[in-house]
Amino acid sequence: MSTEQPENDPFRKPEPEPGQGQGSGQDPGRSQDPGRSQSQGQGGGPGQAPGSPSDPGAPYGSPLPPPPPPESGGAPGYGSPYDNPYGGTAGAADPLAGMPPLASRGKRLLARIVDALIVGIPLGVVIGLAEWGASGDNGWSYWPQAVYILVYLVYEGLMLTTSGQTLGKKLMRIRVAVLKDGAIPAGSPGWFRAAVYSLPMLVPCLGFLFWLVNVLFCTWDQPYHQCLHDKAARTVVVAAD
Repeated sequence: MSTEQPENDPFRKPEPEPGQGQGSGQDPGRSQDPGRSQSQGQGGGPGQAPGSPSDPGAPYGSPLPPPPPPESGGAPGYGSPYDNPYGGTAGAADPLAGMPPLASRGKRLLARIVDALIVGIPLGVVIGLAEWGASGDNGWSYWPQAVYILVYLVYEGLMLTTSGQTLGKKLMRIRVAVLKDGAIPAGSPGWFRAAVYSLPMLVPCLGFLFWLVNVLFCTWDQPYHQCLHDKAARTVVVAAD
């Protein structure tokens, strides 16, 4: 009995065409993976755009967000050549920006010596004559010092509030400036600075110790080389224009 099916048999399986399913080992009756063909048809594979359906990191049909732009300028800095202690993380401006450089400590010392001579020499003559007339009074010895301190206070206060310079500072070409904006310390800042420098010396012994620490404080203070009277009045000493 022949097993060959006639050509007009409706149950006969169609024979594969020559070359179909050969060379790849694929079953002739098996179709390709629909998911793979779909991804290949929509740009899958190397070089595909972000957000394609085959991209496992994004939902179907939604593009990936673009990467954030690189930050420019780097980390914020204080921008202060004097290591500004009044600044913050936002980069506050240096108070000395646009101002002359700080005055040297040597010029400041020489200016004080000149001022002390300018006030002390004529006042010493007057006090000497007064003491000569009251030589029998033993309690008079404290008053020359007190008079000198008060006269020096008035002298310095008037000069600073007018021009920011005493005669000694003018000779040394330096001046006192408000730290905030470099202005002349007119009014309260100038008088307060002069008072913190002079008035503590009215207290015997302790006043001299405070004065000594005050004038030496600028030798280690950073970054503005301020004495204690500068810090109290918020002033600095800079070179004169």
